[in-house]
Amino acid sequence: MGSWEETISTFLDTFRLHSIKSKILVFALLATLIPSLTMGWLSYVQNKRSLTEKITEELRNVTSHTAREIDLWLKERFYDVRVFSSSYEVSENLEKILRDQGATGKEGKAFRRLKDYLKSVRAKFVDYEELLVINQKAQVVATTAHRPGPVTLPPGWLNLARKDEIILGEAHWDEALKKVGMMIAVPIKAANGRFLGVLTARLNFQTIHNFLKSFSLGRSGHVYVIAQDGTLVISSRLIPSAFMKSKLAPRTTQALFKKEAASLEYTDHQGKGVVGTLKRVPQLEWAVVAEIGGKEAYAQIVRLRNLTLLMVSGLLLGIGLTAYLLGLTIVRPLDRLTKGAAKVAAGDLQVDLPVLSGGEVGYMTEVFNDMVARLHQGRDDLAAINTTLSERNRELAQLSVTDSLTGLYNRKHLMETLANEVARARRHKRPFSVLMIDIDHFKKYNDSFGHLAGDELLSKIASLFRESIRSVDYVARYGGEEFLVMLPETALTGGLESAERIRTRVATETFGNGSKQITVSIGVAGFREHGDAPESIIASADAALYQAKRRGRNRVVRASTRREEKTKQRAKSVR
Repeated sequence: MGSWEETISTFLDTFRLHSIKSKILVFALLATLIPSLTMGWLSYVQNKRSLTEKITEELRNVTSHTAREIDLWLKERFYDVRVFSSSYEVSENLEKILRDQGATGKEGKAFRRLKDYLKSVRAKFVDYEELLVINQKAQVVATTAHRPGPVTLPPGWLNLARKDEIILGEAHWDEALKKVGMMIAVPIKAANGRFLGVLTARLNFQTIHNFLKSFSLGRSGHVYVIAQDGTLVISSRLIPSAFMKSKLAPRTTQALFKKEAASLEYTDHQGKGVVGTLKRVPQLEWAVVAEIGGKEAYAQIVRLRNLTLLMVSGLLLGIGLTAYLLGLTIVRPLDRLTKGAAKVAAGDLQVDLPVLSGGEVGYMTEVFNDMVARLHQGRDDLAAINTTLSERNRELAQLSVTDSLTGLYNRKHLMETLANEVARARRHKRPFSVLMIDIDHFKKYNDSFGHLAGDELLSKIASLFRESIRSVDYVARYGGEEFLVMLPETALTGGLESAERIRTRVATETFGNGSKQITVSIGVAGFREHGDAPESIIASADAALYQAKRRGRNRVVRASTRREEKTKQRAKSVR
């Protein structure tokens, strides 16, 4: 402790002013001389704090909501393109083009079918400027555009595609379209898993632009997206051709990213003083910035500040020195406590403050040190407990949706997934098929070889189902020896082909226990043809499975439509 501080403390002790209570009393007597200063300053600080918190909260809400919507929008685009690439229309036609007509694929029936499919998909989704199929030689095989634009995929995209990874290009300004765009791509694989090429989508940001425009932040408010280097990508305002050439200053960009979600005052790309907040966008090296003009944000506070300074400047000159010296004896010890408390609040518990004086402050310092030590011990114990709880929760969540015997999804998860697929198919008017599969003579097998052998058979059959379907398909145990397979983006014809492939795979598999051939019966139903609700589709597939059993098992039967059922009933009545 410095000599000047010791001298002042000795002087105060002489007058029995060593406690915080007595020091505050003396300070209050002096503060009565400057009520306008105290009240004016407190009012200014409080109003500015309240206004700053309000502005920060509003900007934070805008950036968080926008970042979440952009992330959701991008995930939907990835999912859509993944589904398109898994369609038989894409993989089979591309395989035929590459096999029969070479890498260019500029003619033939397969080329026309592939291009027609891409155009039909492009017409239904406004976020895609162009859909392209690119082969392994980086050549455009088919496109929805009359003149394909430049391919702006990142270096090494072909290696990423072979690893079955999603490819994300850089945002760029398209001079031909006068729009900001970006390319994404997913691999296309044949039925045997062979890599054929990539399905590439050229996205436009009109949907994001419209979303940004929906926010109102006053006359000078502005919401936009920036890259990691500060380049402005898209804005709530009109997008000129030179917009992506504008940048925030490097120091401003670094400060915004470093203090994410906090409000900062800085100069924007047009040289205007603003208050802004940044929120990163998941999956992208981008962030959303919401800002409002500094003059508009703090106009009221500036007027209050100027009035307060004018009123108190004269009084402050007379008692400033006295208040300063007296305040140091109170603030210095409390400042050490405040800084220590700030470190603790930030998570740093390696704090041990020196006890330099007696009275309440010294006692508070000792109590504070003891509290920090207890917090440090408690945090270690809590971390161990949280780790254990997290592991248990993950295990319980997995068990709640999984069949313990086969490792497939259970019936509860099946119904939720099927309901979501029905909703998606309705929204995008896309087909999907459902296969209901039953193991033939399973009860007889169980009675002959025992329940343990039956369980092993169920587990082996489940593994065969997983190996026989695509990565985007879904298989679950429906109950007992019954299983259900869902094939997204697959019409009824494709569903029948997949069912026959599964039936053949099981029939040719060798099982233990000296058993003869194991076979399965399969009923196939399609969305819309046999129902537009989960229950009706399952019921149709189950009815077809029953017909397969009646016709001798080890076969695939397509579900009958309502018109076909009425025709059969009329035929029976005629007989």
